[in-house]
Amino acid sequence: NKYTSEIGTGTRKRAYEAGMALEKREGKGGRTYWWKVPMSEFEATTAPVFDTSSIDVPEDHAEMLNFIHSSYKLKPAGLVMKELKWKYLVRSAVRGKNILMTGPAGCGKTMAAKSLVNSLDRPDFYFNLGATQDPRSTLIGNTHFEKDKGTYFSESLFVKAIQTPDAVILLDELSRAHPDAWNILMTVLDEGQRYLRLDEADGQATIKVAKGVTFVATANIGNEYTSTRVMDKALMDRFTVVEMDVLNDEEEMGLLSYLYPNVDPELLKAVSEIANSTRVEADSEDGKFASGVSTRTSVEMAGLLFDGFGLDEAAEVTVYPQFMDDGGMDSERTFIKQLVQKYISDGSSDDLFNEEEIEDMDYAS
Repeated sequence: NKYTSEIGTGTRKRAYEAGMALEKREGKGGRTYWWKVPMSEFEATTAPVFDTSSIDVPEDHAEMLNFIHSSYKLKPAGLVMKELKWKYLVRSAVRGKNILMTGPAGCGKTMAAKSLVNSLDRPDFYFNLGATQDPRSTLIGNTHFEKDKGTYFSESLFVKAIQTPDAVILLDELSRAHPDAWNILMTVLDEGQRYLRLDEADGQATIKVAKGVTFVATANIGNEYTSTRVMDKALMDRFTVVEMDVLNDEEEMGLLSYLYPNVDPELLKAVSEIANSTRVEADSEDGKFASGVSTRTSVEMAGLLFDGFGLDEAAEVTVYPQFMDDGGMDSERTFIKQLVQKYISDGSSDDLFNEEEIEDMDYAS
């Protein structure tokens, strides 16, 4: 094209060759023309140029970086967590972020949160929000009456916790909390507010969250957790999310071997493969199970093996009760028993869910 935005080709070419920009000006009589100007003038009017030399880097920044990137050695061996996610967890904490640990039940969320607390060596407070149906009492306090004192307000431990500088506050099972707890926490967790209003106290005192306080919450998120509530999106937006990984059979075997080195490795391998098989089935579109065996259950099974129970006995008391028994031969309980039986009989895990083989087993029984 000969013209672009009213600028002639020759004018554009000369500006380009000179490394200059073109500025639209208006001459006498209202005539418009284009004038070459240095690129620095153009950049100054279109986008701010940040002088990074004026940014103050905290004196302890190097020390903080060293702590974050060398923190993996602080992770307990019993917690299976990828190095990147552990460092991200530590970095979020030292930066004062609100952290939400997500993942299926029994995957190590609470253990990771408690390990973080131990690694930071800071004041810590624990609140199980899924265990209370009276969130106002837990998070704000109670009004009491005594004959000699009359009516008075008693603050909760949570009020003390948020006023403790550099404290790490663990909010366990946030997804099971009463919605009233979420409403109370909204202003506490909001970066621009960070306060708690004691609306039952005299004068309705407003408590500011102390400097450096970090909140670490855990949540089971998914349709399979029927006892949990759908978490408020606005509440979740107040967190940095760290998703825990579900272990594969090799990782789980490594964990069980670390915890119970004296148990027969073949038995521990059977436990890890049984758990992994249920998870694979639960994740498949037409799987036999609604949910898989958790790592917490695997660890409990290994503990029973260590205490002299057989694999069949460990499965009967820890695994079978987790699966539905309705539906007869097509029930989850039937399939899990058939899966475990394969490891009890010969240790083989081939074709665990082969339909023809299952039917043969049914007829034989």
